[in-house]
Parts: sequence; C-alpha cells; structure tokens
Amino acid sequence: MGGWAKASNQARTVVKELQSMGELKSVRTAGNYQAALKTVAQFIKDEYREGRGPGDLKSMSPADAEKYLEQRGQSVGQSQLNTERQAIQLMQQKLTQQLPYIIEMDGKEKEVNRLAIIKSEREQALNSRAYSTWQINEIATRQTPHNALATQIAAAAGLRAHELLTLRPANERPADERPARDEKFAVREGERYTVTGKGGLTREVLIPRALAERLEAVRYAVPQHVTDRGVYYQQHYAIGAGKAWSNSFSKASQRALEWSTGAHGVRHTYAQQRMSELQLAAGLDYRNALKVVSQEMGHFREAITEVYLR
Repeated sequence: MGGWAKASNQARTVVKELQSMGELKSVRTAGNYQAALKTVAQFIKDEYREGRGPGDLKSMSPADAEKYLEQRGQSVGQSQLNTERQAIQLMQQKLTQQLPYIIEMDGKEKEVNRLAIIKSEREQALNSRAYSTWQINEIATRQTPHNALATQIAAAAGLRAHELLTLRPANERPADERPARDEKFAVREGERYTVTGKGGLTREVLIPRALAERLEAVRYAVPQHVTDRGVYYQQHYAIGAGKAWSNSFSKASQRALEWSTGAHGVRHTYAQQRMSELQLAAGLDYRNALKVVSQEMGHFREAITEVYLR
C-alpha cells in the first residue's frame, strides 16, 4: 500500500473513533480534520523512515506535533495551520490522551492541555517586507536598551522573535548536524552562536563582534525561565525577545517611520543583504547563494527563502 493510502487510512480511523466518542458531530469539521490528519500521517511516515519521528499518527507525541507544526508553517497559511493543530490536539486530548501533559517550570509541575499556537512563517513573510539599515537604526533608537540590542542582533543574524530567547554560544551548545555549504557566513566576520528555531532545529548563527560583546555584557548569572506564546524557554541573556520584543519593534517602527510591517521584516533584510553579498563578493550564482541563505536562516525549503527576496 502506498504512503498516501496508508496515511489516508490512519486519518480515517482516527476520525471515525472520534466520531464514535461524540467528539466530531459536524460532517464538515470531520472532513476537514481527516484531510488535515492525512497530511500529518504522511509527514510522520517520512520522518519515521529517516529515523526522526514516531511510527504512526496515534504514537505522535505533543512534542512531535509541535515540531510538525513548526515545519508545516513554512508551507501553509495560518488558517490551514490552525486546522491541523486543532485536529492533532483533539486526537491527543480525547483519543490518545497525551494531553493534558505535565511540564516542569520553576521547580513546579504545570498541566498543559493544548498545543502551542504556532505562527505561520509563510504568512508572516508574505505580510512583511525588508527594512533598510537606516530604518532599523531609527527603530532601535526608539526602543529601550534591551529591545534595541535585540533588534540589532536579529537584523545582523536573521533571527526570528522567539529565537532571541534561545541564544547560546556555539561552544556551549553545538548546532544539529545538517548539510552545510562551505560558503556559509562567507564575507562576514563575528562570533558563532546557536539558536533553536523551527521544528526544534538548532542552527549556528553569526553575530558581529561588537554586538556579541554587548550581548555577553548582559548575560544572566542564572538562566531565566520564561514562557512565550505558550512555549517554555530558558533565556540566557537580558535582551528583548519573543512577542514582547516583536510588539516593541512594531510600536517603535510606527514612531520612527509612521508604518510597520512587523519585526519579521528584519529577516527579509538579512536574506536580501546576504543574497547580494554572496553573489557579488563571494561569486555564487543565484541558486547556490539561495541554498546558503536558506541554511543560514534555518529554512527547511529554499522556496520559503525566496519569499523573503520580494
């Protein structure tokens, strides 16, 4: 039986069981959830074949689900991503009973009965645009020092808002093993750090030395436990990050420029600057430069990187 047929059967079985429990009374919702779970089941099959995930839909853990949703968010919009999250969540709450589950935070156990809401990177990318270096500097001057430093680091290293929460020196936490081009970070100098981004991928990033020195000057003696958009983090530096930093950026942009397309725009800036550098200074053609930038930005698909070049 082909992969899609097996995935379809798994999704159909889950939906029928949920219907028999009285959890899916709407035929339309049942159909939407079945289509969503079919896509999830195929992803799980591919991950299992590579030795990276569970064997079937029902054995998917909440952590597996959030990894899937992070990766899926590079391909689909927020509405589709929400449907898939809701379908997985219902299955794990009512059928496999993996939700609620327990996490430890600040030395106490906390019950979590839903999956974190993951934002579609594709939608964010489509709705934002690049800021010039001058505009980023103007925005930073209108932020508090900890948010201004975060803005400058995010722009220099192409970071997502939540990745600022995960910054660590590369010699303390190595990056995950993934294929990497020799031209990665070509024509730039700085200090190597790692961040954990979409799908739990820990990747290496480069921060200019002057910014790295300022970052190390605000390192916490003891990592701080923080929660951002329902996700738990250990933050090692006293800088802006996550939703709070993103909100600060948007407000400062309105004050400085009288418009804002969101903090995600700094990733557009990074992508466009790196494409120019790699083609003009490193001599790469468009496709090879795109592969390098995709690796630097932590994308699973080069097609999403191209969205940032608009």
